[in-house]
Amino acid sequence: MKTKILVVDDEADLELLIKQKFRRKIRESVYEFVFASNGQEALDTVQKTPDLDIILSDINMPVMDGLTLLSKLQEANPVLKTVMVSAYGDMQNIRTAMNRGAFDFVTKPVDFQDLEVTMDKTAAHVKQLRETLRAIQENNILKMYVDETVLNFVSKPGFENTLMASETVEATVAFIDICGFTSLSEVLPPADIVTMLNTYFDQMVKEVIAQGGYIDKFMGDAVMAVFRGEYHLDRAVDAALAVRSVVQANEHILPNGKPYQPQVSIGINTGEMVSGNIGSASLKRLDYTVIGDNVNVSQRLQSVALPGQIIVTEATYQLLKESFQCKPIKEVTLKNKAQPVMIYEVVA
Repeated sequence: MKTKILVVDDEADLELLIKQKFRRKIRESVYEFVFASNGQEALDTVQKTPDLDIILSDINMPVMDGLTLLSKLQEANPVLKTVMVSAYGDMQNIRTAMNRGAFDFVTKPVDFQDLEVTMDKTAAHVKQLRETLRAIQENNILKMYVDETVLNFVSKPGFENTLMASETVEATVAFIDICGFTSLSEVLPPADIVTMLNTYFDQMVKEVIAQGGYIDKFMGDAVMAVFRGEYHLDRAVDAALAVRSVVQANEHILPNGKPYQPQVSIGINTGEMVSGNIGSASLKRLDYTVIGDNVNVSQRLQSVALPGQIIVTEATYQLLKESFQCKPIKEVTLKNKAQPVMIYEVVA
C-alpha cells in the first residue's frame, strides 16, 4: 500500500533531492510525495488531502513555522503523524516538537537511509492506528445489526471450534406483528412506510430490552424476541404488555384523511428449544437463533391473534395465571398441528 508523504520545507532544492533519493520507491508506488513551502501551505494541503500518512517538516520557515504547524495538526487530522526534519536539533526544539505531537525527529544534514527507516516506522504506526479506528467503527456498526447475545458468543475464547454447536435451553419466544401495516403501502410512499416502521420497531425494542430480552430477528413488519434466564416467561409477558401500550399510543392521519392507530398481535410460548448457529459455515452465512416446536407454536399463536391480543396456550396460561389476568378464548387448530389447542388472551 502506497505511503503518502507531505514534505514541508522552504529549501527549493529539497524537492528535487527527495525525488532523486527515493526515485525507485516512487516509481514502484511505495511512496508518493506532496510538497509545501511553509506551514500554512502545508495546513491547507492537509485539509484538502485526508489520505496523507506522514509529514516531514522543517522548523524554521516563513509564514508559519514547523512548531506552529504541529500545534494545529491534531485538530486537522489526528491520524496523520509528523517527523520533524531540521538543523535545529537542540534539546529544547526536540522537546517542544515532541510535546506538540511530533512522532520523531531527524536532524539535518539528512541521512536518507535513516530517514527511510523512520518513514517506514511512522507509516507502519499510522497504518496500525487506522486499522484500529476502522475496527472500532466497524464494531459500532456491527452492534446495530447484531444482538449483544451474539457478540458475547463470538467473543468467547475458542468460539470458532464450537461454531456449529448448539444447546438446549428453557426460554420464552414472543412474535410481535404490526397489524394491517402492509396495507399502508397503498396510501403512503415507501420512504414514509420505512420511517414509520422503524419508529415502531424502536419503541418495541426498547421495551424488550427493558425486560432483559433480545431481538432475534426482524421479519417484515414483525419482530421475534427471545427471553432467557430467571422469570423469562413473566418478563416476556411484561414486555408484550408494554409493547402493546406504547405502539397503540401512536396515531397518524393518512393522506386520504383517515386516522391510523397501529395495533399489534402477539403470540407467546415458552419451553424447551435449541439455541445455536443455524446456516452454512462453508458459505459463512450463519444466524444465531432458537429453533424448535415451541418457537413454531409462538409464531402460530401470533397468526391467530387479533389486533391488540396477546395469545398463549393453555400450558403457558397455567404458568401465568397467578401473575397475570387472562381469559379463555377458544380451541383453535394451529398450522401443522394435528390436535386443536385451547388458547388464552393475556389481558393485564
